[in-house]
Amino acid sequence: MSRSRNTDNIFENVDWLVIILYLLLIFVGWAQIYSAAWYEAKPTIFDFHREYGKQFIWITTSMVLGFLILILEPGFWTIFSYGIYVFFLFLNLIVPFLGTKVKGSHSWFRVGEFGIQPAEFMKFATNLALAKFLSNANLQVDKIETRVTAIFRNYRNTFIALGFIVLPLVVIKVLQDETGLAIVFAAFILSMYREGLTVSLIIIGAVLGLLFIISLAAFRGEWQTWPLQASILSLGLIYFMMMKRKFNRVMLLILFLSVASSIVKFGPKVYDHIPDHQRKRMDVFLYFAFGVGNVNLDKEAFNVDQSMTTIGCGGLTGTGFLEGAQTKSGLVPEQKTDFIFCTIGEEWGFLGAIVIIILQVGLILKLIFMAERQRSDFSRVYGYGVASVLFFHFLVNIGMTLGLIPVIGIPLPFISYGGSSLWSFTILVFIFIKLDANRFAILR
Repeated sequence: MSRSRNTDNIFENVDWLVIILYLLLIFVGWAQIYSAAWYEAKPTIFDFHREYGKQFIWITTSMVLGFLILILEPGFWTIFSYGIYVFFLFLNLIVPFLGTKVKGSHSWFRVGEFGIQPAEFMKFATNLALAKFLSNANLQVDKIETRVTAIFRNYRNTFIALGFIVLPLVVIKVLQDETGLAIVFAAFILSMYREGLTVSLIIIGAVLGLLFIISLAAFRGEWQTWPLQASILSLGLIYFMMMKRKFNRVMLLILFLSVASSIVKFGPKVYDHIPDHQRKRMDVFLYFAFGVGNVNLDKEAFNVDQSMTTIGCGGLTGTGFLEGAQTKSGLVPEQKTDFIFCTIGEEWGFLGAIVIIILQVGLILKLIFMAERQRSDFSRVYGYGVASVLFFHFLVNIGMTLGLIPVIGIPLPFISYGGSSLWSFTILVFIFIKLDANRFAILR
């Protein structure tokens, strides 16, 4: 429930800067979708049989969704957080059996020419449930006390919170074969860190991930692996020696060394047994990021190679709107969705790409600032979840177009073509706008 100053004005205290940034991004996206799909025989931007015409419908309905969210009482989201989570989890469980297979993934419900992807909506549902749980009874997810009961209680809370994240991740990856959307849920670890999750777990995960990538690069490039591995292990050891609590230090050191040694020894062997299409994507990443291995630039590496070429063609100021030769020739697959940043890079150049990056980063930083000013724990946790999801999408999408991150197929927030993603991002952001407008309320 909430206790706040009553007002008949639903726009009172609304942060209009966030809405302005949101509108700028979606209309930039609409223009770039038009550019990527445009051809002279179909000049009108309101051709509803083309992607840009459909996107206009998604934009219009998204604005309606945003308005409806602003009308709702903020207490609605706290009361029904768990119910919303269960509902969308159920949709994700049944979509592989009742939905439609699209591009190898069983993750779509289709209505005529339009498709809805429940996995996209699971992001805001998970954020609501996580915010509800972490704000309940002032939970501390990292505080380890000396009494056994206290240790069990706090670790139990940590595992429950992680369960809210892992459950949809597993369902989306295993049942729907949507690796990209599944990995996005790892972004919520960042909001858990803000609420007290020990940084040791995040550092361990980052170091082990880096160790795995370097081990694969060394395997593909036939390098001597021990110098790199020894350096990373040494950094890990130094970190653990600096920890204050002996219990933490010993237990985490044992865990770290066990997993690290397994990665070094078995990582490349396990890699050869992962699904072929995922292994090819990793091979492409290792080729462009480390220059190791051999890939076919006309097959598995075609997307990334053309993406980098397209961005490079833009130079400093770009070729101009609707004037991108690479874009018009359709050489980059998925250029209206996952690789839409290529269109921006070619037509608006380095300067235009920087403007888009500034808008995205500006929105994320603004959301973090808003999260910090909340009186309600629920609103703060939710706000950090929104910022974390947007940051993950932004970083991975642009990184994969530049060959710096493996291609996992996730959209650039508010810009890529797609109704489910635009609706999802809109709901995610506007719920927080509403919570922030009522930041003087006590939400439980």
